[in-house]
Amino acid sequence: MDGEAPHAAVMRTTTTPDPVHHGPAHHDPAHHGPAHHGAAPADLTVTHTPDHDAHAGHAGHAGHGDHAALFRDRFWFSLLLAIPVVAMSHNLQMWFGYSFPHFTGDALISPVLGTLVFLYGGWPFLTGGIAEARERTPGMMLLISMAITVAFGSSMAASLGWFSVEVWWELSLLIVIMLLGHWLEMRAIGQARGALAALAELLPDDAERVSADGSTIRVAVADLRMADVVLVRPGGRIPVDGTIVSGTADVDESMLTGESNPVARAEGDRVVAGSVATDGALRLRVDAVGADTALAGIQRLVAEAELSRSRTQVLADRAAALLFYVALASGALTMLVWTLLGQPANALTRAVTVLIIACPHALGLAIPLVTSISTAKSARSGILVKDRLALEQMRTVDAVLFDKTGTLTRGAHTVVDVASVSGDDEEILALAAAVEADSEHPLARAIVAAAATRGLRAPTATGFRPLAGRGVRAEVDGTTVAVGGPALLREMDVAISEALVGQISRWERRGSAVLHVIRDGVILGSLALEDEIRPESREAVAELRRLGITVGMITGDARQVAEAVADELGLTEVFAEVLPADKDAAVAALQARGHVVAMVGDGVNDAPALARADVGIAIGAGTDVAIESAGVVLASDDPRGVLGVRRLSAASYRKMIQNLWWAAGYNLLAIPLAAGVLAFAGFVLPMAVGATLMSLSTIVVAANAQLLRRLDLAPGGRR
Repeated sequence: MDGEAPHAAVMRTTTTPDPVHHGPAHHDPAHHGPAHHGAAPADLTVTHTPDHDAHAGHAGHAGHGDHAALFRDRFWFSLLLAIPVVAMSHNLQMWFGYSFPHFTGDALISPVLGTLVFLYGGWPFLTGGIAEARERTPGMMLLISMAITVAFGSSMAASLGWFSVEVWWELSLLIVIMLLGHWLEMRAIGQARGALAALAELLPDDAERVSADGSTIRVAVADLRMADVVLVRPGGRIPVDGTIVSGTADVDESMLTGESNPVARAEGDRVVAGSVATDGALRLRVDAVGADTALAGIQRLVAEAELSRSRTQVLADRAAALLFYVALASGALTMLVWTLLGQPANALTRAVTVLIIACPHALGLAIPLVTSISTAKSARSGILVKDRLALEQMRTVDAVLFDKTGTLTRGAHTVVDVASVSGDDEEILALAAAVEADSEHPLARAIVAAAATRGLRAPTATGFRPLAGRGVRAEVDGTTVAVGGPALLREMDVAISEALVGQISRWERRGSAVLHVIRDGVILGSLALEDEIRPESREAVAELRRLGITVGMITGDARQVAEAVADELGLTEVFAEVLPADKDAAVAALQARGHVVAMVGDGVNDAPALARADVGIAIGAGTDVAIESAGVVLASDDPRGVLGVRRLSAASYRKMIQNLWWAAGYNLLAIPLAAGVLAFAGFVLPMAVGATLMSLSTIVVAANAQLLRRLDLAPGGRR
């Protein structure tokens, strides 16, 4: 969120306002960092989405975890029943040169066990096929149910002496192979969706609440309330979103941001539920619990992303439906041709084989598995995908527009330069820090922090007094020292020393906030403060430009401030002095020039622009993951995360297309072979081999999708 001047207009140069310096109770909203709000309510309970939504063609499925166990159990039981059926097959005995001993009732073994396999092992496919037929969404389940029903009918008719084609062993083996394929598929998707369960498990069950007398009592996290204070011991996991009221620690936030290095947190900093205080004890004031925590919001976004449908998924669904009709027509044509050739037995066998091998099993898995794996992978890397269409579009983006404050910069001022009349810059900084020590103003904090960073020992100040709108004053070593901007100089009628004029002029041209140190009515020196540019911003901009992407910046700050940042980062497009309401106009201007635009902002004042952009990316929103206007949310405030989004977009799309080509291409090539077009050359594709090849195609698709796990989405990771 930028610190926009409310009176500014697009592309209009204005005078840089004085760095008005208020007292401790006043905070300049123009210099605040990214706003962090509590996440919208979300349910931390791990839910299982209906497979019909996430997996085209699998009507009748429920949660992947439950169904992995369902298919596993049915597979092992059906395999046990299928072994004697296969072993007693006359064809197999002839092919492998063995004979199964005869006994009373042996003729009933295959029909009885085959029927059990059909009813028990084939039940998920039969019910799924019925559901697809009712919903008029023909796909894999309907094809499988048709194939096994035809095979069962012909085999039962043959056992009763009504027909000549008996395929009990092919039917049993087909169902076993199909169950195995579905088991492996559900397990793979279930593993990908295990990220949701992993997120839920990050929260501890209880916490130590601090009582009014300073003692602690262990309570359930669900019993904590807003403004409670909790104690987190070294190595403990933080149970709530909160603000540190005392203590310091390096906090492991990798579960949220994907950044492996712990981050130093101290009094006044916010921390989120699920992170770990690695080396120190913290006392936190509770800001959010349960469904309102950032972690709950992340989990909700992961679940929503898995349900969102991409253009590629729509294409896969259409292809699966089309393949159903192609397989049905091919099966009917195969039966007709072989019957006309005087081979009715082969006609049925060939037709069933066509139906089996044409099942769009791999096609149905091609997109959902990539979606699940990429969603889980991205969530663990701090990239939260709300809209699959936005992620898919990211690979085509050729212009990225960054908000400045809180995105390219830290959103907080830092001392960038010091000038003194005497030449002793450290004395000026230490004196300013002494006066500002009791102030809560952001500029005052920046001065005190700069002195501490340089190891300076500030003298003791007394009689601190804020001068509203002008600066602050205190007594230091028996002298009166004031720190403030141009308004303070005018009030005290103090002239800037000739030794400082040139330096101050250069600072003002850059748009720096300039504060002066005055002792007993004489100016001793001045300090320049600027919104600090993130070191990561340079790498992000450089890499985006290397990829041929136009990189721009939009801000409500004065033009000289914007241009100073743009020059340092090498930005080619700069929109300065822009009102929040007009930011979307800047995005529209880039789009009108033919660009596909990604807007990167903090998701608050940038909401209209995020919504207008082809891809809206909210950055630094780890505790505000419910931003509705963005398609992608970066939990970290590292702008290099944009590169990770682009890598994820390109890799996911590439895997989807590869899987679609393999799945659809395989089926279209296999159908003629299953129909027996090479029978004249002595090649006939057995039904069981067809079923095996169909399942193998699924394994290929699943294995290809698993390669996404190797993708490095970390900031600065490999491309």
